[in-house]
Amino acid sequence: MSLFKKIIVPSLKKSAQTSIWLLKLILPISLAFRLLDYTGLLAYVADFLNPAFTHLGLPGSTAIIFISSIFLPLYAPLAIITSMTLTLRELTILALMCQVAHNLPVESAIQAKTGTSFGAMFSVRIVMSIIIGFVLNLLLPLEMGMPSFMQTTAESMNSLSDVFMAWGITSLRIIVLIISVVTILMITYRLLEEFNLINRLSKSIEPILKFFGLPKSTAFLWLIGNIVGLAYGGALMIDQMNEGKVSKAEGSLLNYHLAISHSIIEDNLLFVALGVSIWWILITRLIAAWIVVWLRRLFLNFKERFSKQVVASNI
Repeated sequence: MSLFKKIIVPSLKKSAQTSIWLLKLILPISLAFRLLDYTGLLAYVADFLNPAFTHLGLPGSTAIIFISSIFLPLYAPLAIITSMTLTLRELTILALMCQVAHNLPVESAIQAKTGTSFGAMFSVRIVMSIIIGFVLNLLLPLEMGMPSFMQTTAESMNSLSDVFMAWGITSLRIIVLIISVVTILMITYRLLEEFNLINRLSKSIEPILKFFGLPKSTAFLWLIGNIVGLAYGGALMIDQMNEGKVSKAEGSLLNYHLAISHSIIEDNLLFVALGVSIWWILITRLIAAWIVVWLRRLFLNFKERFSKQVVASNI
């Protein structure tokens, strides 16, 4: 009973507050997208951007999803995605692009307080999301079927009542999805915190950090970033930096990893629930994060050697 009161009850309260906040943001966006689709404005945007997005294996209409992802939390583009009819191949590419580049104004600002410039994080995430989309378009099988959700197409919507009906059905699915994912996430994090498992896990993942080119001191922050994400875990990350447990240089290197791969529980659950393979999502992001960090280390090493050569030549 004490565990129920200490873990479950607070988790449910926090989950309810977070879910309500998210739904207030997501449901109006979802309705706005359907209205844009109904009026034909979305088709105009799709035609304009179709040539560029063809190289990513995506229809031009998905550009609005990617743009909304850049400026808003991941739940916002998710609401638009569930309002469209996409193939599983298109959804997989779009899922990876949105997972890498989402909520950039907020998350880049948080990373700027932990050792890395706002512009660097903003740019890296957009560039890498486009590169990932391009590469996946080359690698993914052409026929992957349809995702687990099916939508009413724009052609079958002959009136505003049809639009609102389709929006209502989709909204019910989104409400169930968000409440389920957020509740699982909150309970999981509180359980890890209650039994001091995060600190234990930090010591056990040192070999993993070495593989990714990250210092041992970043173990706790790496776990926080991957469990609760940058937006939720930002405060903890800033505290660690302010307390001197992680240096600015170490924090900056970690930021390059987390820019590409973070919140792997919540982000992945959202798209796995729609039918996307967990392996395509997880492995792709981890490989991309590995590449970005080691390229960053090579750049820093080159910069350091160049600076030494300049100093030596001046002496």
